[in-house]
Amino acid sequence: MKIIPVPAFEDNYIWLISDGRYAAAVDPGDAEPVLDYLGRHGLRLAAILNTHHHRDHTGGNAALLRHGKVPVFGPRGENISTVTHPVGEGDAVQLPELGAAFKVIDVPGHTAGHVAYYGANSLFCGDALFACGCGKLFEGTPAQMFVSLGKFAALPDDTRVYCAHEYTLENILFAKLVEPGNLALQERETHDLQTREQGLPTLPSTIALEKATNPFLRWDKPGVIDAAETFAKRSLADPVSVFAAIREFRNTF
Repeated sequence: MKIIPVPAFEDNYIWLISDGRYAAAVDPGDAEPVLDYLGRHGLRLAAILNTHHHRDHTGGNAALLRHGKVPVFGPRGENISTVTHPVGEGDAVQLPELGAAFKVIDVPGHTAGHVAYYGANSLFCGDALFACGCGKLFEGTPAQMFVSLGKFAALPDDTRVYCAHEYTLENILFAKLVEPGNLALQERETHDLQTREQGLPTLPSTIALEKATNPFLRWDKPGVIDAAETFAKRSLADPVSVFAAIREFRNTF
């Protein structure tokens, strides 16, 4: 099984999961680049997976469905008119054409009903987790997002992380402000700068790399706590408060 990044808009990635004959599209905000890739490579669309309701993740659904009816999986708790199979925590998404299955994980925070899909050692996390960052809290609370990110951190370290935007270098700049002495972060910046200079995506990441460099998964590290308390100008007694302060710090960056 191959996972292909299809660039869309300014910095989105639509992920295609393909076996060489069929493909499932994850968060197709725009149908045109998906249809172009499918046509050029002789692939048939087998399914659509949406992580949340934002238009840059769902806007291509209807146009793709005009080219053939396929199941559309999406969060049970959000209003996406094209979804045919609402899903939530613990559900399984079966993709028989690809011989693949994915477990659904509820990860509210960025939006109220955001879900992620985990299977084949791969995580499709939409805008909940980013490389070296996390999504803004448009609809959820810091406590919800803290729990959601904890679910990601509990996955195997070698899990490949397929988030939906190329925000990595900007996120690294912020992470360096939080943890300037983090050597793993410095190494990541060097690697990812070279990757982008070659015109390549910085994704997928891995859970191990995120736990080593992403401040939103490092709320228990002394440097992150110090940065959070410096920003908040007070002592922070619990992990959710540390996370909330770092998220607010990122909003001002």
